[in-house]
Amino acid sequence: MSMPFDEIGDGVYRRRYEVLDQNIGIVIGAGGVLVIDTRSVPTHGEEIVADLAGLTSLPVRWVINTHWHWDHVLGNSVFGEAQIWGHQRCHAVMQADPAAIKTAARSWLTDELNAELEQTTVVPPTTIFEDNVAMDLGDRVVRLLYRGKGHTDADITVRVGDVVFAGDLLEDGAPPVFGDGYPLEWPDTITAHLANPPRLTVPGHGDVMDGDAVATQIEELRDVARRCAAATTAEGLDLVGAPYPDEVMRTAMDRSLSERGL
Repeated sequence: MSMPFDEIGDGVYRRRYEVLDQNIGIVIGAGGVLVIDTRSVPTHGEEIVADLAGLTSLPVRWVINTHWHWDHVLGNSVFGEAQIWGHQRCHAVMQADPAAIKTAARSWLTDELNAELEQTTVVPPTTIFEDNVAMDLGDRVVRLLYRGKGHTDADITVRVGDVVFAGDLLEDGAPPVFGDGYPLEWPDTITAHLANPPRLTVPGHGDVMDGDAVATQIEELRDVARRCAAATTAEGLDLVGAPYPDEVMRTAMDRSLSERGL
């Protein structure tokens, strides 16, 4: 199940899938189709392909992974004819320990999907970059940016005109996930990505965000960073009036201790 394609720019779409309330980006260029993230298992990637058939007859020529988490990359194998783009760290993590990518998915998936997961090949990005890159889709340029650590060490944003696909650097409808994150650096990282404010920002999960919604979440992330930086032990974390539930805040604190080597 999913919502229909939502055209949020000229030839720019997002489709919001019910599983994990996840957004998949689509950009149609003169030379083919660009897909932003590929979901959790190959059958989810195949669902993207089937849904695309109702939108365009152009082939998928490019795929972008916004970061290395399983729910954004494990449909990659479906797109064997496409160039798969990602940050160099995205490639390195997926190449180094593909089993860990799959292990992280198991508790989230049904028995049926876990059976598929066992047979899934982890396919890292085939075209990698370090900081910024411009992709030519034939009649438009799509810009990929890396600005440092945030939700992971490999998060990129994808800018198409006045629309930005932010991956899991932003989250709508649920707190950001800090399990592999860098809460002390995250606020500055997302601020740098959006230094040229877009008209619309598409988070990895949830609804499209306007400037006010983005600003609110960045301030929440700054609040998390301030609270974590002020404490030197998990017990010292101030949870009174925190922007996110205690469990989320404690995960952020644990990660901040790792960031500081404490």
